[in-house]
Amino acid sequence: MGFEPVVKALRGWFARRLSSEADIDDAVQDVWLRTHEHLESGTVENERAYVFTAARSVLTDRARRASVRHEQAHESLEEIHHPVEWITPERVILGEEAIAMVMHRLENMPEKTRDIFILHRFENMTYREIANAMGLSISAVEKHIMKALLDLMEDLR
Repeated sequence: MGFEPVVKALRGWFARRLSSEADIDDAVQDVWLRTHEHLESGTVENERAYVFTAARSVLTDRARRASVRHEQAHESLEEIHHPVEWITPERVILGEEAIAMVMHRLENMPEKTRDIFILHRFENMTYREIANAMGLSISAVEKHIMKALLDLMEDLR
């Protein structure tokens, strides 16, 4: 029989006793490490019982280790408990510089191009809505948007 035919049942058995998928994977691997030599040798009469006996032993050992290490008293190192500080002074300065550059570019754009760009990007108006509101064709609106984008991206080229 071997180990493979009981893996599904073993995972289900561990799933009822362990809290995470990673713990289940680790426990199944521990059982395999403990049993594979004997299972491959063909000396085990009831392989399924042997595997589940090893599984109970793995759970006992894990509980003993957790108790000795006081794992329940340890604080998790998950990001939700210890968030990484992404807003560094350098990033704030870079952001301020980028905003200043965009504002400068917007201020120096032709008025109609700037108005069309702002209506589209900040007011979420469609090209058709802008064209109707300003008495332009959709094609003219597209050209103004493209002109504004090219102007804003000039420093990136």
